[in-house]
Amino acid sequence: MKNHIMIVFLLSACSIGAFCQLPSVNIKTLKGKTINTSTLNNDGKPMVISFWATWCKPCVNELTNISEVYPDWQDETGVKVIAISIDDSRSMTRIAPFINGKGWEFEVYADPNGDLRRAMNVVNVPHTFLLNGQGQVVYQHTSYNEGDEEELFSKILQLTKE
Repeated sequence: MKNHIMIVFLLSACSIGAFCQLPSVNIKTLKGKTINTSTLNNDGKPMVISFWATWCKPCVNELTNISEVYPDWQDETGVKVIAISIDDSRSMTRIAPFINGKGWEFEVYADPNGDLRRAMNVVNVPHTFLLNGQGQVVYQHTSYNEGDEEELFSKILQLTKE
């Protein structure tokens, strides 16, 4: 009960624009190993967390476009991109071959039970979060339009200059 109250509080704080931390929730590696999101970090540098699904064309477009500029983003800012698939446990085996075919170089995890998705109030995908070096959500956007990755990168640059 105490955990549920805390999650509701975090969601309320995030939805009104205040900083909120990445919640501590179990997710899966693509090999099926359980890890906790509290272990995700980038040594004080920004992180992008993008919720997506293999069946979501805008999600795939966004992550593909980010993938094309990701090496430059890393060189310039040290940002880490983490893609969290919301595909359920029945389709989880399709994720690894899918991303291998795309050549994405960022970390990819699965949230087959939707625990992280619910904890971060993700209703629709794509839903992308930018976290500062302390793991606080400082920016988020839903859906995807061509060029949204440029706005995301400008937010990342702002963070690295602060």
